[in-house]
Amino acid sequence: MNKEELLEVIRSGETSRVQFKREFDNQDKIAAEMIAFANSKGGMLLFGIDDKTGEIIKLEDKEIQKIGNRVATIANELVNPPVYITTEVVFIETSTDKKKVLVIYVDEGIHKPYKDNNGTIWQKQGADKRKLTENHEIMRLFQQGSNLSADEMTIYGTGIEDVDERLFSDYFMKEFKRPYQEKGLTYEDALRVKRILFGDKVTLAGLLFFGREPQKFRPAFTIKLVAFVGNDLASLQYRSKPEDAKGTIPEMFKQAMSFLTSNLRYMQQQQGFNSVGIPEISPVALEEILQNALIHRDYFKNAPVRVFIFDNRIEIISPGKLPNNLTIEDIKYGNPVIRNNLIVAFGIHTLPYSGLGTGIRRALELQPDIELINDVETEQFIVKIPRPLTQ
Repeated sequence: MNKEELLEVIRSGETSRVQFKREFDNQDKIAAEMIAFANSKGGMLLFGIDDKTGEIIKLEDKEIQKIGNRVATIANELVNPPVYITTEVVFIETSTDKKKVLVIYVDEGIHKPYKDNNGTIWQKQGADKRKLTENHEIMRLFQQGSNLSADEMTIYGTGIEDVDERLFSDYFMKEFKRPYQEKGLTYEDALRVKRILFGDKVTLAGLLFFGREPQKFRPAFTIKLVAFVGNDLASLQYRSKPEDAKGTIPEMFKQAMSFLTSNLRYMQQQQGFNSVGIPEISPVALEEILQNALIHRDYFKNAPVRVFIFDNRIEIISPGKLPNNLTIEDIKYGNPVIRNNLIVAFGIHTLPYSGLGTGIRRALELQPDIELINDVETEQFIVKIPRPLTQ
């Protein structure tokens, strides 16, 4: 970082990725800041900046060296697991003086959640930080660190009676080309082998693909379907607002696709007068986007997938930002990071889904004007598909 870049950072004030420190004050507070950065999107500590006024304080060389050593020790001994830091000294020269600012860089961690030696988990919230105490927030950090998968967790109150044996038997036949009985398995053994049943409870993936009433246990895991009049989300006028799509993932997929295709316009392009016409948006592209929303969404977020149809666009919104530093460019070129391994495995045999991470790429080939938005702040993945203007 050069002088001009540092001055711009200082002028902008403290943020979720920048913290000012006049001097080294308390090692536990420094550890908490580093933990919060590692559990969030990373950030930097600037030593030699007054955190109230933004004034640059002159640090002597010996003090800079001492602070750097103490922070490195904290990163290794007071943060669990340890975090890797880098340091930099930036010179600020004026006509009368020459000052130095020590910059400590903390990357976003890959082994979340990070905690202090008391077991406290910190995360950034704006320019401040907060303790995490809610189980669902902590579990989401585990998921971000690839230590926990929501779809493999068991659902309290469920049992083998909540699995639809017919659905599972059909699935097993599709995957193995033989019924589970011919594999020498009992029904219960087969459920355990496929990780639908763990202990005496059903896993989330098992519930969402083979459950009798998935929304009885997870009522928010639906698809909201709305066709608006106009182009404004705040519109109170609807062309169509059916009940939420419910049931298993394959059942919700069918309901949502029926809603989408029934609301598409069909355009004549040199077809005969009595022909149906060509849909304004590729149904296959819609299939790929909708499957992506159901299979790769964040199931730690207690929220539905949303499918909104406006006059000028279709939006498909899935809960959760892209996981593990995955980028829009990564998924455009078929480089996925799988968030829900079990759901992906079940989807291959129950949906028109390849499971190869090429769905978005295929959708873009069919519909190049698709806009992909990874909304980190609201933790949503939004797909916008323009609708051709009618004459």
